[in-house]
Amino acid sequence: MPAIRAQVMLPVVNLAEEMSFFSGLGFRLMQIFPDDSPEVAVMEGHGIAICLDKRAATPPATLHLLTDDVVLLERKEYVSPAGTRLLLQPESYRVVYPPVPNRFEVRKLRDSDPWVIGRAGMQYRDLLPSRLDGSIMASHIRIPKGGPVPDMVHYHTIGFQLIFCYHGWVKLVYEDQGPPFILGAGDCVTQPPEIRHRVLEASDQLEVIEIGVPAQHMTSIDHDMVLPTNTLRPDRKFQGQTFCHHRVAEAKWKPWKMTQFKYRETGVLKATGDLVSVQVAQYAGNGQTAAYHRHSNEIQFTFVMSGQLELHAEAQSPQTVKTGEAFVVPRDVPYKFEKCSGDLELLEVALTRSLSV
Repeated sequence: MPAIRAQVMLPVVNLAEEMSFFSGLGFRLMQIFPDDSPEVAVMEGHGIAICLDKRAATPPATLHLLTDDVVLLERKEYVSPAGTRLLLQPESYRVVYPPVPNRFEVRKLRDSDPWVIGRAGMQYRDLLPSRLDGSIMASHIRIPKGGPVPDMVHYHTIGFQLIFCYHGWVKLVYEDQGPPFILGAGDCVTQPPEIRHRVLEASDQLEVIEIGVPAQHMTSIDHDMVLPTNTLRPDRKFQGQTFCHHRVAEAKWKPWKMTQFKYRETGVLKATGDLVSVQVAQYAGNGQTAAYHRHSNEIQFTFVMSGQLELHAEAQSPQTVKTGEAFVVPRDVPYKFEKCSGDLELLEVALTRSLSV
């Protein structure tokens, strides 16, 4: 394809006034015509070309000027004589960590729960519709039809992110972490902040659980990086976190904090510098009465992978929670599990401390 340059056409009332306005904001005049009675001026600045055209029948536009200069950002808006708005916004995306509400939530599964189409054609269902006021995202993601995934090399500006393979398998590749690999059912990976990665292929009926802190984050495409990279750096730190790949086949089971349960540690706590604990627990009891437990985590999210239980929490009515459902228990609130089915398996993700500054 031959080289193409783009310009944004903007309306003009008085060309001299409009040129003076944009010159004052750092735009340079590149072309003007005709000489004897100018009607069109092309100016460039801040990575964009604008065409000021007295003949243009377009309405005034809105342009974003991106900068991290705190002094410039004190003024939010400029308006040209012809009505074009220029809004000043931060150039660098900053993660915002909302305050975490310390409340009890149970997410029940209903057949009418909507699945929405997200990035790369994946289907998403919220496991926490309230997202705890934006403090955490918990998504159930599925790809019904397997095969190559139309994904690109990308990264997320986020505090913490977990991908847990629930059913099926997915082929992934990560920056500095070696060749592509298969993430099978029961396996999980952490995606440290801004690590480049790509989803390559998926099985039929792939389902994963994705946890992100906070709920909203920026996804950026890296058009220059090719994966896999030539370097292998498993201990590389990405904003204080290392990549973690937990394989269920290599798991060691131990007695859990809840009586009559066993669990496997995923290694996420170490990889995140004691920020997030990810554990898979299975019921191994005989139906005896369970003891109350409490935690001190900032957020403690639990997803029921199989089976069911009766959740008891202080000041709450007992609730039966089944496969595909989830709950959050606030810190310092006594809770316990009763009437656990023999096939009960839980995924617990605990944010140990606040990320807000």
